[in-house]
Amino acid sequence: MASSKKKVTAKKAAKKKTTKKRTATKRAVSSDHGTRLRIRQFKSGVGSPGRVRRTLAALGLRHHQAEASVPDNASTRGMLRKVHHLVRVIGEES
Repeated sequence: MASSKKKVTAKKAAKKKTTKKRTATKRAVSSDHGTRLRIRQFKSGVGSPGRVRRTLAALGLRHHQAEASVPDNASTRGMLRKVHHLVRVIGEES
């Protein structure tokens, strides 16, 4: 029988050798005075559109009744607005 391994072309092999890891030089985005929000997912994302499920994952909510602490900034507030029917804000942390 024929082997299931694919042949690597010389071009791809050369590309793999020359690829270097890049170090991240991005600055950390500071939140408003270090405040954080505690959120809890009280309803499942099953049956929701993929965009809503990806937003839940980005917030750190992987399953029903999960809790997460997220920074209180504009982007997080926008994500919470997108999934407001599935999550509740428990409170704030300093």
